[in-house]
Amino acid sequence: MSVCPCVHLSVCPCVHLSVCPRRRTVQDRLTGADVRLSEEQLQLVQRLQRGQFGDVNFDPYEVTAIPHRNGGGIPPGNDPGEENSSPSQIPKSPPIPNPGNSPQVSKLVHAIKMGWIQPRKPKENVPTFYDLWAREDPNSILGRHKMHVPAPKIPLPGHEESYNPPPEFLPSPEEKLAWEQQDPAERRLNFVPQKFRSLRAVPAYSRFIHERFERCLDLYLCPRQRKMRVNVDPEDLIPKLPRPRDLQPFPTTQALVYRGHSGLVRTLSVAPSGQWLVSGMSSCSWGGFPFPEDSLIPDFPLIPDFPIPRDEQLLLGFPLIPDLPIPRDEQVLDDPEGRDLRISPGSRSQSQSHSQSRSQPVTQVTWHGKGDYWASVVRNPGSRQVLIHQSSRRWSQDPFRKSPGMIQCVQFHPLRPYFLVASQRSVRIYNLLRQELTKKLQSNCQWISSMAVHPGGDNVICGSYDSKLAWFDLDLSTRPYRLLRHHRRALRSVAFHRRYPLFASGSDDGTVIVCHGMVYSDLLQNPLLVPLKVLKGHAPALDLGVLDVAFHPQQPWLFSSGADGTVRLYT
Repeated sequence: MSVCPCVHLSVCPCVHLSVCPRRRTVQDRLTGADVRLSEEQLQLVQRLQRGQFGDVNFDPYEVTAIPHRNGGGIPPGNDPGEENSSPSQIPKSPPIPNPGNSPQVSKLVHAIKMGWIQPRKPKENVPTFYDLWAREDPNSILGRHKMHVPAPKIPLPGHEESYNPPPEFLPSPEEKLAWEQQDPAERRLNFVPQKFRSLRAVPAYSRFIHERFERCLDLYLCPRQRKMRVNVDPEDLIPKLPRPRDLQPFPTTQALVYRGHSGLVRTLSVAPSGQWLVSGMSSCSWGGFPFPEDSLIPDFPLIPDFPIPRDEQLLLGFPLIPDLPIPRDEQVLDDPEGRDLRISPGSRSQSQSHSQSRSQPVTQVTWHGKGDYWASVVRNPGSRQVLIHQSSRRWSQDPFRKSPGMIQCVQFHPLRPYFLVASQRSVRIYNLLRQELTKKLQSNCQWISSMAVHPGGDNVICGSYDSKLAWFDLDLSTRPYRLLRHHRRALRSVAFHRRYPLFASGSDDGTVIVCHGMVYSDLLQNPLLVPLKVLKGHAPALDLGVLDVAFHPQQPWLFSSGADGTVRLYT
């Protein structure tokens, strides 16, 4: 674009013209020809140079009349000619949306609906005054400070700080004298309670400034500690136990009831073959059952060696001829001296018996796993409560020089030369070869009633008269690994199964509880204890329920004897 030197006017570059008012001829740069401008064209160029509209009749400030919805014209109140009209009241036509912005608008609407885009929260007007006793706002400066520990609250006043306290809070002259003689640091109260007639008679508190000063010292000098609370779901604390149906087989149903006893059935014993069951009664009699029949047979055609506690005598029978019946040997049972008797082969019973005399009633007899040794327990407050007998040599010995207490029951270890002795609150494990105490187990029970050793030898269970069953892991600790409180009354007997991971407990409430007790060979894995079944059937009598329990050697069956004079089989 070129400028005329006389008037210094310029023309828009899109026109490509040079204009001078002295001449109307301009040169077109595109074609190179001279073009003569008319008067109207010259005025148009001059108006464009001044920044005005090209049309002389165009008024940029003219008000456009908007047709009203109900009729033509401008609605009332929106006429620009009116005095109270406002440009903000003039309606506008809806904008024409851009088709290219439609996908972007749809995405923004979807994000707002899904909550991905949050609108700006309006700023809250912080009040000048706040509630002094209200809880601290988490959005405040102290609340946002993560390491801030609030000051401990001042304890509320008690009845002794009242102006009219009850008479029991007023100290006597002796108590007041003792309070004055105490050291200030040892006093329970730093003031003496007083009684006034009315609230107006109460004087000013003389220790107010001193207590406020001590409060300030505590807040300033005493460090504060934040106790971290672990939010744990209570369901996560309960161990996930397998379902009982996945732990079968175990006894669930009462199959047989053995009747015919004349008194309380105190004890049970099952033959290793599983074909015979021997029961002992409180009437100093015993009988046997050929399994699976349910009739009592007082004379046995075949029984293994078994000891018979009879008041102060312990009888041991050895059958010689299994094909002939063995009646009760009256000569041995009625022998007053309790000496060793040998029955000749030509006698009526054709058997041999050994009688061991004791000064107190025999309460328990237990066999060693090899069958040559057996131990007996008597209720003797002094010494000689436990004797270990050897059947082949026919001799007995007292293993203890000093009594370890009131002995309740004893057991031989199934694999090691250990001897377990249960007193009222503890279980002692002795090494018979070294003749020393190996371990002492604390039962956390008031009175131990029974004990059983796991066939693996590393676990022991104890029942107590305070309705507790303690499971000990000998490789873990001398304290109980688990303390089960499933029964409501005293436990009388506990037993392990030889082949299956089962153990049972009988109680005076007339129930037998069977539990799953899996012991793993991995020492890092603890035993798994799962309650399985509550077996009912015995009727309590004379405040006694189930007195003894015993498992079948091969099958997952359970025998129980009770105070109702019956023996029950659960399969």
